[in-house]
Amino acid sequence: MTKDDEQRVAAEIRAKFDAYEAALRTNDIAALTGFFWNDPRAVRLGPDGGLYGHQEIAAFRRARDVSDVERVLSQVRIVALSPDLGVATCEYRRVGSGRRGAQSQVWMRRPEGWRIVSAHVSLTG
Repeated sequence: MTKDDEQRVAAEIRAKFDAYEAALRTNDIAALTGFFWNDPRAVRLGPDGGLYGHQEIAAFRRARDVSDVERVLSQVRIVALSPDLGVATCEYRRVGSGRRGAQSQVWMRRPEGWRIVSAHVSLTG
């Protein structure tokens, strides 16, 4: 992959990453669920354990407590690994509680567009 290709792919993933963050701020459940690969192999690991498959991820989104979801991001990094695969990582601080965390997302270009195929979210005490 050329440097220009890497930059183009990274920009595409960053746009999706930013849209995902906007959906988090508004708790747009349909959009949040739609960012994940609609497949039983999709994974979201979080502070309360793992969610395996699109159905479990969607159920989590519908039931999630959103009283402390506003957050400020730092150290956002996007790495394009191929024309169809990349990783987004960041650290964050929740505005309400001040709790700190980090997340990583593996994005894959699918026929339906960019989707998160694997994610990990951590949150400190």
